[in-house]
Amino acid sequence: MDGMTNVRAPHHPTDPVATPRGIDHIVAGVSTSDGDGVKLTRVLQQPLQKRLDPYLMLDAFGSDNAGDYIGGFPNHPHRGFETVTYMIAGRMRHRDSAGHEGLLENGGVQWMTAGRGLVHSELPEQEEGLMEGFQLWLNLPAKDKMREPWYRDIQSSEIPEFTTAGGAHVRVIAGTSHGIAGAEQRAHTEPLYLDITLPPGAEFAQPLPHDHNALVYVFRESLWIAGSEVPTRRMAILANDPGSDGVVLRAGATNHSPARALLIAGKPLNEPIAQYGPFVMNTQEQIKQAVHDFQNGKLG
Repeated sequence: MDGMTNVRAPHHPTDPVATPRGIDHIVAGVSTSDGDGVKLTRVLQQPLQKRLDPYLMLDAFGSDNAGDYIGGFPNHPHRGFETVTYMIAGRMRHRDSAGHEGLLENGGVQWMTAGRGLVHSELPEQEEGLMEGFQLWLNLPAKDKMREPWYRDIQSSEIPEFTTAGGAHVRVIAGTSHGIAGAEQRAHTEPLYLDITLPPGAEFAQPLPHDHNALVYVFRESLWIAGSEVPTRRMAILANDPGSDGVVLRAGATNHSPARALLIAGKPLNEPIAQYGPFVMNTQEQIKQAVHDFQNGKLG
């Protein structure tokens, strides 16, 4: 998909949305810090995991004050899920105990499958300027939680993009939109991960299976969904309306600049979730084993 930027979306028979979803509720997120004092907003928190299954967490970070991010995320373990880190602006170096290393830069994505476990670090390679991005945690099905760890660096040029006739610009990180396949696909959770930019007054329609859980996180200006406004830095959890076939996003006509949002959806696993910090399994016994393995140097 190298160099696939700003192509015109082809007509696709499933593109129109006849019965769009509404909003279940809007979430503000909680300001917190993680790693070595990195300031961030935890948008998708643990109490929402079952509602937004297969997603476990969404963090948004963004600051031009180096003190808010310079400590980064030193060595820490993971087991049982995938991390998807999307950098809007900045430079972050990844290293892990499985021997993977990569530099995350403007517009790029790092997709890491922790599987049975590894230890990794994510450290800034800048001392000034803006660092902005997101980290999403995607659960693994029970049968894959102890699989071999995997890692992929996705450069910005490898992320397919298109612009609709109505002016919506879309980056397809995962899944498929308007006939354009994203940079990554997953069979069991079927993740859809879009970065959508909408000029004032523009609309974008995305088909969604009615039983997939979905969220929209707005990080520039505001958007309207089914007659309700979603302000900037807010997450709209979309209703699982019976008979719905997608979602329609519309930027306010009075917006001063283009709106920008993440549209994230996926097929729920409907499996038990047991979490203890960086370990996400199906039972408490598995969590105890993960802690034991980490304490005894068996992760990675």
